[in-house]
Parts: sequence; structure tokens; C-alpha cells
Amino acid sequence: MNKWLLGIIAVIVVLAMWMVGSYNSFVTLGNGIDGQWKQVEVQYQRRFDLIPNLVEATKGIMKQEKEVFGMIAEARTRYSGATTADAKATAASGMESALSRLLVVMENYPQLKSDQSVIRVQDELAGTENRIATERRRYNELVQSYNTQASVVPGNIVAKIFGFSLKSYFNSTAGSENAPVVSF
Repeated sequence: MNKWLLGIIAVIVVLAMWMVGSYNSFVTLGNGIDGQWKQVEVQYQRRFDLIPNLVEATKGIMKQEKEVFGMIAEARTRYSGATTADAKATAASGMESALSRLLVVMENYPQLKSDQSVIRVQDELAGTENRIATERRRYNELVQSYNTQASVVPGNIVAKIFGFSLKSYFNSTAGSENAPVVSF
């Protein structure tokens, strides 16, 4: 009887250790996702800090392009007011659309192409866009690891017991695969 009791206790201890390990793994992955999202936000903030410099550098030359400047201001306001990761991602996509239009419009002004302050800010912005893409990719990789663990047996059992739900991927907005069209 003692051997059976010891065997049962051993199985319970192993299951409890597995459960604790799985729980800790979900917490670690979840914290990693949250931290990576903060990295995405840091790059968004860098973009939002650079865009006014680009707008100011181009305003004097492109006075008639007020619509584009208004779209940029509106996108910044929507991002500032967003409270969830999904809302911020949607607002950031709106900024990408407005920024794309600004860059297309700038192509029609040869004097901007040679202005050193505009070139410098554009280079900074291009670097920031690359950083944003990298951080989004890293975020999605972490979400994929987390969601996989939460979806497969036996991780899905622990996820259900402790209320770990699937995380949302960063998705591009519909139509973002198309280049903006600007006509005069």
C-alpha cells in the first residue's frame, strides 16, 4: 500500500511541477509580448517625433498641400487617444497612409529633393520605418510562440485553467498593399 501511495504522490508532484512550469511559461511569454509591444510603441513615437520636422521642412514649399498636413495631424491625434494595442496599431496605420501621401507629394517638388534638412529627416524617417517593421516582426514572432503554446495539448489545458487567451497579431490594414495615389 505504501508503494501505491508513494506512486500517486509522485505523479501528483510531477503534474503540479508541470502545471507550475507551464503557467510560468505563459506568464513569461505574455510579458515578452507586452515588452515587445512597448518596443513597437517606442518606434512609433520616434516616427511621430520626426514627422513634424519633415512637415515643417516642407511646409513653406508645399503650401497648397494642406490636406496632407491635416491627415498627418489627424492621425497623430488618433494615435494619442488610442488606449489599446489594436487601436494604436490601427492609428499607426493611418499615419503610414498619410506619410505615404506626403512622400508621394514631395516627389513632385524638385527643390525639396535637394534641401538638406528634408533629406536628413527623410533618411531618419526611413530608418525609423525599418525599425518599426523589425519590431512588428519580433512582436508577431512572440505572439506566434505564445498562441502556439496556448493552442496545443497540453498547453491549452493550462491556458484554459488559468484564463490565458490568444493574443492578437499585428496586422496591416486593408489596402495597405497598394501605393497611395496623389493627383493634382
